[in-house]
Amino acid sequence: MRARNYRKVKGQPYTRKEFVKGFPQPKITKFTMGDPNAKFEYEARLIALERAHIRHNALEAARVATNRLLMDKLSTNYFLQILPYPHVILRENKMIFGAHADRLQDGMRRAFGKPIGTAARVEPDQTVITVRVNANGVDIAKEALKRGAAKLPMPCRIVIEKAAVEEAKTN
Repeated sequence: MRARNYRKVKGQPYTRKEFVKGFPQPKITKFTMGDPNAKFEYEARLIALERAHIRHNALEAARVATNRLLMDKLSTNYFLQILPYPHVILRENKMIFGAHADRLQDGMRRAFGKPIGTAARVEPDQTVITVRVNANGVDIAKEALKRGAAKLPMPCRIVIEKAAVEEAKTN
């Protein structure tokens, strides 16, 4: 089983978990890290450039790589959020190759496959990860997102914007 077999988006998403028995839970469990209540000046976003499936273990690896650098350099002065959720259930028709493998498999007969994991389906220009930081952490956030993008199966770009500051005007 190779991850590149599941990268391309083909057909309808297979998401009805009430009909599927025995699929593994997604490895990614925390989708927000850092300080969610603080106000930050800048927002850095990791944006997908192609349509693809991101497997749950790739999302977790990107989260760990991004969060590790942010935590080391900024302690808790940031907010990290993973946006896509791995809904799509991936299946594999297991094949055994080698001597006497013909006794253990049926080839393409009843080849629906067993669930092996989950994936998030992303579209072009969809935000995958957002990081909110103050002015002193913009370069660190950019480097952290670059490390996280290396774990994902499609090309990404990093966009840094000034966060929308909400001001309450009292009259």
